[in-house]
Amino acid sequence: MNRPFRLATAALTATAALLLTSCGGDEKPSGDDDKIAGAEQGGEKKSTPPSEPADATAKRPEIELPADLTYEFEWARTGDKNKDAVLADREQAIKSIDLAIAEHDPTHKAMRFYYEGDAAANAQRYIKAYVKADARTTGAYRYYAPTVTADGGTAALTYCEDQSKVYDKYLKKDKVDKGPATKNSYVLYAAKLTRNDAGVWVTTELNATRGSDTCQP
Repeated sequence: MNRPFRLATAALTATAALLLTSCGGDEKPSGDDDKIAGAEQGGEKKSTPPSEPADATAKRPEIELPADLTYEFEWARTGDKNKDAVLADREQAIKSIDLAIAEHDPTHKAMRFYYEGDAAANAQRYIKAYVKADARTTGAYRYYAPTVTADGGTAALTYCEDQSKVYDKYLKKDKVDKGPATKNSYVLYAAKLTRNDAGVWVTTELNATRGSDTCQP
């Protein structure tokens, strides 16, 4: 989700986690010409483990994204089975949002597989904004500095997102709306996840702080 992808406020609540804006500003989209860039999947940069979900018993949806959209996850295995599974499923959750955007499907099965509750409702609204604007994301995402805790069936995860090379692509105009990278290109996320009956770590809440000092290069 939030994915989240460019968020409208510096600190987002779970119910407003997917408001969108340009990489360098805080304006909310009001029409097809407004920026609506990236959240919360084509081409993909090689990820360090755990790029594959740890629990193979659940049949996870296949995620194939446009080749001009890539991801780099700079988080390696922790050695803890639950923590590694949380990181792996969060990777797929992030990508599922851009897949839904690329296919113009606000209720895409991949998104619904990885999101529940407020997070799912916010993700659906986020995707709808792209559908309305006839746009999608393009470019290269980078994720780094994860901190994860897992206790039984619940988990908390914080991480940074680098949106400095991610842009909005307007399909009718065949136009990529590029802007300069700013402090607001770097976003700190805080996610809450729950392990469902199928063994999948689904995102239930997602908050973000745009321009966080923690995530600055």
